[in-house]
This record gives sequence, C-alpha cells and structure tokens, in this order.
Amino acid sequence: MELNTIKPAAGAKRARRRVGRGIGSGLGKTAGRGHKGQKSRAGGYHKVGFEGGQMPLQRRLPKRGFKSAALRERAEITLADLERLALTEVDLLTLKQAGLVKQLVKTVKVIKSGALTRAVQLTGINATAGAKAAIEAAGGALA
Repeated sequence: MELNTIKPAAGAKRARRRVGRGIGSGLGKTAGRGHKGQKSRAGGYHKVGFEGGQMPLQRRLPKRGFKSAALRERAEITLADLERLALTEVDLLTLKQAGLVKQLVKTVKVIKSGALTRAVQLTGINATAGAKAAIEAAGGALA
C-alpha cells in the first residue's frame, strides 16, 4: 500500500447536492423547494414552534408544576434501612459507601418507617420526631 493509493471505502463519500443547476440534474428550476411560500424564498424561515401566526402549542397549554433543584441534594432513609445497615455509628459518608444515598446528597433525614432494635449513633443526620423517639428508645442517639 502506498500513500498515493489510499482511498475511502466504496460508498463512504457522497457528492454534495448541487441544486439549481439545470433541468437535467433533477434539482433545477425550484431546486427542491417546491412552489411559492415562505420556505421557497431566500432567507424565509421561522423559529421552532411557529405555527403560522396561530398561538403555538407551548403557549396554548397551561404552565404547571415546579421541581426544586435542591431536592437532588436531600435524601431520606428509613429505620428499616438503618437496621439492615448493621453499623453502630452512622454518618453521611457511611450511607454513601453503603449505597443508601446518592453521591450528590448533602443532607439526610431518617423517617419512621420500619423498626429499629439496635442502638445506633447518628452523626450529622437529621430525623423526624417519630424516628428520633424510636432511635432513642432502641438505645441510640443523634449528634
């Protein structure tokens, strides 16, 4: 193989479409733009969602809902999760390593769902009133 014999694979390169170059090309006269109208004219186009002056769909429909970006930084875990974790001291890092919360999470709250039988020491983790009572009843504490 020589450098001067290298060619692209067969069918890999296609000739550029030359419009408006006579009737024999198949793209003469209107150059594939059809007859008349905004899209046939030079520079004639419109923005995305434009419906010819009719009120566009995104403006006809009502605005609805809101999702706070802060929700990605918060997470909840249950008492049952703490029971399954089988650790005596739990903080945010141990929850991330165990895969109970995502890596983006900055604050965690324990909710009262399930039961806790072991004493668990929570550091830097919040809890609901019911969950706090259940943790303290099992001999644990929140710090």
